[in-house]
Amino acid sequence: MRPGQTPAAEGLCSTSGRFASGTAPLTAVPVSPHQIRRTRRSAHSTKAVLQATEQATQGNGKKAHQNGLLHPQYCESVYRSLRRPTRTVEIGNVKVGSQHPIALQTMTTTDTRNVQATVDQVKKCADSGADMVRITVQGKQEATACYKIREQLFKDGYDVPLVADIHFQPVVASMVAECFEKIRVNPGNFVDGRKKFDEKVYDDDSQFKQEQDHIREVFEPLVEKCKRLNRAMRIGTNHGSLSARILSYYGDTPRGMVESAFEFANICRNLDYHNFLFSMKASNPLVMVQAYRLLAEEMYSNGWDYPLHLGVTEAGEGEDGRLKSAIGIGSLLMDGLGDTIRVSLTEDPEFELEPCRQLGELGTQAAQQQWGVQEFDEKHRDIHSFARRVGRLPEQKEGDEVDYRGLLHRDGSVISSVSLQDLERPEQLYRALGCKMVVGMPFKDQATSDTLYMTQIPPTSDKNGRRALKRLQEVGVHVMAPASVLAQDPLPHAVAVQPLKEVATASQNGGHSLPAGVSRFAVIIDGTESEEQVASLKGSEAVMALLQIAPGVSQVHASRRIFELLQRHEVDIAVIHFHSFPEGASGDDIIMTTGSQVGALLVDGLGDGVAVSCPTQDLSFLRNMSFGVLQGSRMRNTKTEFVSCPSCGRTLFDLQEVTDQIRTRTGHLPGVSIAIMGCIVNGPGEMADADFGYVGGAPGKIDLYVGKEVVRRAIPMSGATDELIELIKEHDRWVEPETEESEQEEQRQPVAA
Repeated sequence: MRPGQTPAAEGLCSTSGRFASGTAPLTAVPVSPHQIRRTRRSAHSTKAVLQATEQATQGNGKKAHQNGLLHPQYCESVYRSLRRPTRTVEIGNVKVGSQHPIALQTMTTTDTRNVQATVDQVKKCADSGADMVRITVQGKQEATACYKIREQLFKDGYDVPLVADIHFQPVVASMVAECFEKIRVNPGNFVDGRKKFDEKVYDDDSQFKQEQDHIREVFEPLVEKCKRLNRAMRIGTNHGSLSARILSYYGDTPRGMVESAFEFANICRNLDYHNFLFSMKASNPLVMVQAYRLLAEEMYSNGWDYPLHLGVTEAGEGEDGRLKSAIGIGSLLMDGLGDTIRVSLTEDPEFELEPCRQLGELGTQAAQQQWGVQEFDEKHRDIHSFARRVGRLPEQKEGDEVDYRGLLHRDGSVISSVSLQDLERPEQLYRALGCKMVVGMPFKDQATSDTLYMTQIPPTSDKNGRRALKRLQEVGVHVMAPASVLAQDPLPHAVAVQPLKEVATASQNGGHSLPAGVSRFAVIIDGTESEEQVASLKGSEAVMALLQIAPGVSQVHASRRIFELLQRHEVDIAVIHFHSFPEGASGDDIIMTTGSQVGALLVDGLGDGVAVSCPTQDLSFLRNMSFGVLQGSRMRNTKTEFVSCPSCGRTLFDLQEVTDQIRTRTGHLPGVSIAIMGCIVNGPGEMADADFGYVGGAPGKIDLYVGKEVVRRAIPMSGATDELIELIKEHDRWVEPETEESEQEEQRQPVAA
């Protein structure tokens, strides 16, 4: 690529978009080689990747500003959940599209050549609710086995559609199209082969276009076969496996992901083949969301109506994997985007189906009930650029007896709801809040709740309860409570919480007052406030706003409106998303709902923290989950970030066992990101979002990466984890974990309640 070049091909490299106001198409400005290299050096930075796409779409942004909008249309409505209309794609007996239920899918982890094991796993997945099952097909032997797998499943009464996962092998794709209902092709390696990260320099656009001719020659035979056999296809771009030519031209960006897919889609369309859908997967939820939005924007612009398959690739396992998936998939579903989904977990495939079902039901409910608010003008949220709206942090005043600056954390805050019952067990409470215990006393640690919210406070007569709160206040864990509660029985140094509507009304009538002994206050916003009431916060001394959306009001859309009003009136108050769940809410429901609805706002940089309450859920779980939302949204890192693939037939080691082993030994490194990949397909590419990588290079052998660069090859698996730790130490990212002896010593200490 060369500086200042124009798009390579009309319809492929443009950033044309249909604005809500009907403005003319716009032109893209591809990024320069210098910008690409700079992005690669800081590839683990979400902001760097997204800024590169912002530069690539700056023509859009400029004209959008002129028309009062920051983005072209990417969904049916920004203030209401309306499913994006699509055509129907037929995958065997399953129909996918906006007129049909959201389809659920997963992927086998068996060796495809083991026909019976694969058949058994497909049946288990189908029995667990999978509408279709993907199987890796990496060579001719696997393709031959696919015929037997399909035949045996039919004999056993299972007609669940099968999807062939193809990388590097056009010939194999053509073989398996004879027996499977759908083919997934990866534009990043279907023609170009294995990634080498060689940067190509194009002296003129014709060179880039000539390589498109080669793609057409290789890809057209598969398209023609799928058309003839009525097979479906997914054009599935992965952030981690973009081709060298796309990387060189667009950088490692969402824009490159979209253009890569469009090259293949145009070939399909030129052959009058339309039974296909798209996916734009990434391990980073922010990159994933922006890529899908950009894809949808381009389809609106071109009048295309192909369905979308949603997924966060390499999401990991357990709570973290589910949270990252909820943030990425759920955010898009809230905008009505998505027709089939997969939750990629480093677990057995049948366990992916329950979170998949929960997300599908959430998206379906939002669209069917048309969650939303009255139409409002949105002029500040920018889908092309990630930039946090950073709220004002509390400041210290002369005469303050305590330090109020710890109320909020600059990278994102966690507020925990605490009950009077919790105070009855001080040591248990301290640990649930993430405090480090030293000689029986609580101290703030890496992942300690920043502030407590209490609907009731212990009366002055409750010496033990008051002492427990005082211990926390002394180490910087502040307490908030309703102003009406503090007025009845003051708690020294507590922060009074008042509804914004009451504060605004009182201010109009001469000013609002605080309870005796209270010097700080916060406001609660429920999403139904008038513009004048929100604007009244400008210049307010409120330390934060708790955005606790009223029952029956859409959290995503009401919150967007509130943030729009705050930015319109230049109100810089910090905003905490406060989501309350009823008694009996399950942990999975809390994860999926919070990830989807709060995550949908944090991916746009809207929000300064999270507060989640549920009277029947463990306080420690709610706190850890809240920190997980912040980390999954690329705000505040409080633990090691793991990017681990879900395993498939290509995996060269027991991924679950190895991931658990690495997590056990390295999980105490906040700010460090480790990618654990079973094979080479997405391994090197997903290093873009990791500091260190552990990748299967051959059976029994591991390659270690720093960023995208392989630094140690063919390490025996038996010593690979030790080598990884040594590599982390060499780069000064290692800290020694707390010893078991020190933990036991802390536990033996009496608790000063």
